[in-house]
Amino acid sequence: MPAITRNTVPAISVSGLSHAFRGHQALSNVSFCVLPQTLHGFVGPNGAGKTTTMRMICTLLQPNKGEVEIFGSNVRQNISAVRRRIGYMPDHFSMYRQMTVAEYLDFFGTAYGLTQVQRDRVIGDVLTLTDMDGRRNDLISGLSRGMQQRVSLARVLVHDPDLLLLDEPASGLDPRARIELMEILRELRRIGKTVFISSHILSELADLCDAVTVIDRGQVRYSGPMDLLLETTDQQPLWNLRLTTVLPGIIEKIKALPGVAEVTEPEFSNGRDFIIRSAEGLTGNDLLRALLPLDLPLASFGLQRRHLNDAFMDLTTRGVPA
Repeated sequence: MPAITRNTVPAISVSGLSHAFRGHQALSNVSFCVLPQTLHGFVGPNGAGKTTTMRMICTLLQPNKGEVEIFGSNVRQNISAVRRRIGYMPDHFSMYRQMTVAEYLDFFGTAYGLTQVQRDRVIGDVLTLTDMDGRRNDLISGLSRGMQQRVSLARVLVHDPDLLLLDEPASGLDPRARIELMEILRELRRIGKTVFISSHILSELADLCDAVTVIDRGQVRYSGPMDLLLETTDQQPLWNLRLTTVLPGIIEKIKALPGVAEVTEPEFSNGRDFIIRSAEGLTGNDLLRALLPLDLPLASFGLQRRHLNDAFMDLTTRGVPA
């Protein structure tokens, strides 16, 4: 994740955003920022205000109160400039199903003012990136849901935006298609894009995103680095130890080490996985040095992180918003 410096202009800066629909307060004083060239997750229960926020960021909805800036440009005052720098993929999208993939992308390239030469080059590039080269002449109506998602993502990339706003891009995809989509998003970050992604698939966001904003009932509950959110909250750190083979009596040997407060075996460990609670002030290096004389067949050792699911449940409220 890029370092925050005084001169860093956020890709997205949301400040004091509030909005109501027919008396229902959808957003209340929402503020957060997204750093350039990061993958930033946006999560919350149904009705939390995610899509409303997305629509305001991409200039489709004016807030009752507050401001949004994209790379320093205000979305109220510089709509054209903002739209040139963003690509928005909504959760439900319509496609011209009787067009071929190439015709569909060419149509949007024309709408953005690209020349024929530019369109030919860009269409080739985005089809290669989304692994749809072999489908360029196929009718959209004949594509699977996952392939249509790829075409929709390719369409978002046609005008080479700096910021991608993706609302539930993995919705309805099978496991393989979701994994492949996540790899595409990582590649987009690698080439310098900023990706702001809303999703209910928390396990994938935890592995994918540099940072996350959690929203609930129209208010931000957390916004910051993913690693910080997933740090264990215990005063005494927990460490995951995995062995390559089963060693009878190993728990007692580990418990006898100085600085070890507790050793437990998680469910389904098969005698090879252990959770070690260290004494306060003991570092991971200290604990690893204490373990080395046991000559363990070590597969992995590291600090235990919370699951994003657990953090999400801690930060959000049970029930459907009124």
